[in-house]
Amino acid sequence: MTAPVLTIDGPGGAGKGTISRLIAERLGWHLLDSGALYRITALAALRCEQALDDEAALAALAAGLDVSFLPGDSGVRVILDGDEVSGEIRTETVGDAASRVAALPRVREALLQRQRDFRQAPGLVADGRDMGTVVFLDAPLKVFLTASAEERAQRRYRQLREAGLSANLTSLLKEIQARDARDTQRSVAPLKPADDAITLDTTRLTIPEVVDRLIELLAQRGLAPNA
Repeated sequence: MTAPVLTIDGPGGAGKGTISRLIAERLGWHLLDSGALYRITALAALRCEQALDDEAALAALAAGLDVSFLPGDSGVRVILDGDEVSGEIRTETVGDAASRVAALPRVREALLQRQRDFRQAPGLVADGRDMGTVVFLDAPLKVFLTASAEERAQRRYRQLREAGLSANLTSLLKEIQARDARDTQRSVAPLKPADDAITLDTTRLTIPEVVDRLIELLAQRGLAPNA
């Protein structure tokens, strides 16, 4: 039997990463942070000063990434070419570059099978923007998380401030709005809910409330009977 998959798609700042990790930990399932793969590709491109509009070169770079995900005390550790880049790939600079890289069809094709290979027993929580619409079309539960752009900017602002980094709320909001526009308007795998996805607005919900709701949905489908 094919391992079950919970896909969690949505725009940046909707809480997908934290919620996906918590559900995977609670169920003992594998975790795919697909956005990290695009961020890693973007970081690798920035490190070697590769132009972000050279599709062929970026696709080759994506196909040859030396990357791994390891468990850590505060989340998933991302290793690129032997170096931990967990924090570096979360910067706004890399995030903006990742959004540009992700719009390139050949880059997406290069990373497609790598993402599907994460599907292993007992199950997989797949976090991204096209997990339910492209990568795992047969997933038994697809969720689309969203939140207002203003709320997502506030969350990012608090996250940066708590990490001791400077941040400008107005700039963050503009960056989020620009990224949303790119993600929803790109020609390949645009950001949108799958036809059979459940949409959940997290603007006024806490992370534990969202996690409990998704676990409940899995249980209703017989996918997490012991959760």
